[in-house]
Amino acid sequence: MRALISVSDKTGIVELAKELTDLSVEIVSTGGTYHKLKEAGIDAIEISEITGFPECLDGRVKTLHPAVHAGLLAMRSNPDHMKQIEDLHITPIDMVIVNLYPFKATILKEGVTRAEAVENIDIGGPTMLRSAAKNYQDVAVVVDPADYGKVLSELKENGSVSLDTKFYLMQKVFMHTSNYDTMIADYLKKERGYNDLPETLTMTFEKVQDMRYGENPHQKAAFYREVGKKTGSIVDAVQLNGKELSFNNINDTNGALELLKEFTEPTVVACKHGNPCGVGSADTIEEAWEKAFAADKVSVYGGIVVMNRPMTLALAQSMYKVFLEVIVAPAYDAEALELFRQKKNVRVLELKDIQVPQDPAAYDLKKVNGGLIVQTIDSKLLPEEEPKVVTNTAPTPEQMEDLLFAWKMVKFVKSNGIALAKNKQSVGIGPGQVNRVWATKQSIEHAAELIGPDATKGAVLASDAFFPFDDCVEAAHQAGITAIIQPGGSIRDEDSIKKCNEYGIAMVFTGMRHFKH
Repeated sequence: MRALISVSDKTGIVELAKELTDLSVEIVSTGGTYHKLKEAGIDAIEISEITGFPECLDGRVKTLHPAVHAGLLAMRSNPDHMKQIEDLHITPIDMVIVNLYPFKATILKEGVTRAEAVENIDIGGPTMLRSAAKNYQDVAVVVDPADYGKVLSELKENGSVSLDTKFYLMQKVFMHTSNYDTMIADYLKKERGYNDLPETLTMTFEKVQDMRYGENPHQKAAFYREVGKKTGSIVDAVQLNGKELSFNNINDTNGALELLKEFTEPTVVACKHGNPCGVGSADTIEEAWEKAFAADKVSVYGGIVVMNRPMTLALAQSMYKVFLEVIVAPAYDAEALELFRQKKNVRVLELKDIQVPQDPAAYDLKKVNGGLIVQTIDSKLLPEEEPKVVTNTAPTPEQMEDLLFAWKMVKFVKSNGIALAKNKQSVGIGPGQVNRVWATKQSIEHAAELIGPDATKGAVLASDAFFPFDDCVEAAHQAGITAIIQPGGSIRDEDSIKKCNEYGIAMVFTGMRHFKH
């Protein structure tokens, strides 16, 4: 039996080679791997002895040779194949142990140049892997050091690697090379500055963890990380306390974080089932929490809370009284963290770069039956033009501040969405209704029920899309709302403007909508 070994990740390779030698496996090797094995006293044949051709071009060419690939691709059950390689004096290769140039590690380094990245694109390695994997019936191909033990165990017990294991290793190879090529393509696309939606879309993700289940217990789920430098995202959070994050925890926390990134002042966002339920901004993070909590003390139960300032002991003591699923902050006072650790079920996450926004060119993906719909993320809050006052009454500076606060909120409320705010506090949210007036009435009713009958008096209203009729203005007036922000663009805009003028309500148009389905 002959094995070809050529690895960049040399973890466990000397130990493996020693075991193979003890099993009378002849070893062929290349470059740095060959020298490492020889230094360890392992008998190995240098690849140039097999090919009859020296390694050249700084090692770029060493295994791209018929003596290698014919030895890999010859089907042992095909007499013509075996006769041809015998006539060519080529020995079959029965095992390939190869892993690739560290392209991922290279592109993740600070200050890496394009030349360095390109030099770490492996050519011979993937070619050998694919050749061996194609002929999996006859060749065991190992790309992952984690599989060394499995292969050795079968060799020791049976004298060969089983067909089932070879098929498993084959499948792993093509997943690995696909991931590798996709990383290269993605890197080159970014280097070129190409942000359009491509004709073919290839993406690669690496598993972070398996999950107990998905949205519901009968659904399987796992968490995957996008390859590359990502900061300020849920995948970079460090869990400091609590049970394993669930599918719903991750999904809801991600939504809460994206809303939080719209704010620079101390802000707390409470989220439930993908919708904000309480948002507060203030001079201190403690005051911000008081506002967010007071906005909806019912829905926050079992919810997600994220904040853009460090967790203090005073804030932790206030939050400790509330049952929360997930808490995320950029840092924690030692005493605050110790307090939360008394609750085994609360998942406490630290996300140092919590305010770093997502790349505007990032994709938003939605799987549909038989396909995928892809768009760039909704990275803008407002167009370049300032919001336009369209009513006789203009908003006061205080109202305008609240209007922009509500506009940030409604961007992350499921459509049809309405958000009410007063004094930089959410007072009512109407998410996911099939018509806009229902969403408006729901937000008003919730404000009265959760905060009090006067909660909406003097509040402002934000709508994620235009008013198709003036009924939303009528409902707003009845609730005491004094200013409205919406995209505009309806053929009936004039009806809403007239109704606002009738009631003395200020209305501004943004010229940009924020549907979120």
